[in-house]
Amino acid sequence: MTAKFLTLNTHSWREVNALKKLFDLGEHILEEKCDVICLQEINQGIGSELAQVASNYQELPNSPALTKDNFALQLVQYLKTQGKTYYWTWAYNHIGYDRYHEGIAILSKSPIQARDVLISETDDETNFNTRRAILAETEVDGKSVTVVGVHMSWLGKGFETEWPRLEDALRDAKTPIVLIGAFNNPTDDVGYQMILDSPLNLQDSHAVAEKVKGRHTIIEDIDGWEDNKQSLKVDHIFATQDVHILSSKVALDGGTAPVVSDHYGLEVELDF
Repeated sequence: MTAKFLTLNTHSWREVNALKKLFDLGEHILEEKCDVICLQEINQGIGSELAQVASNYQELPNSPALTKDNFALQLVQYLKTQGKTYYWTWAYNHIGYDRYHEGIAILSKSPIQARDVLISETDDETNFNTRRAILAETEVDGKSVTVVGVHMSWLGKGFETEWPRLEDALRDAKTPIVLIGAFNNPTDDVGYQMILDSPLNLQDSHAVAEKVKGRHTIIEDIDGWEDNKQSLKVDHIFATQDVHILSSKVALDGGTAPVVSDHYGLEVELDF
């Protein structure tokens, strides 16, 4: 048995026709039967109405109270209406666009036990450089795995101190690691190479998979990559050597599934 993992920087409520794109994302998750989903730029309005008790949600101590418009909550609720239950959590990073609590989320078909780890030097919600990672223990095909969701900073703007902190948090992991998310460090650049040179001995899904499709996850000038004129792959899925990576493909790119964000998604099939 294999498992499918998906990562997407959603751009959340900043997207035009955001609710339709949320439904399109949900339909893709259902169609592909994704086991674990890691999402970035998961926003909720500051001051929005609080949510009632959210089923299968693990609240993390550093996150604000969940509101009804939390993007991940809306997605989980939609998936539930379609007959699929996901366990999930949300870690808060910082205030986004002066109006949102912005963070990252992990969804899993199996129950999770999660914690957040501050990887940035700053812990100030008004500072865009504040970043947390989610370390979630879950089961895939009956086997324990550590899923690590991230939305990291650019090289020269925090990545070079964030990575060693995250590396330290993972050094004593007892199970296979899948490190997944938006890294803001393009393939083969210095920050990317720091990850591959780590004693964690990680492999990049897009470099080693038996089947690979797609080359980039952002196109030119988008939020955070202003004045960029290249197509780059800044979203990655890394795994320890005890994970067999069968396929790695760029998803939600307008091919078999619609574009739903200013990033494309990345989807892998793994064998534990």
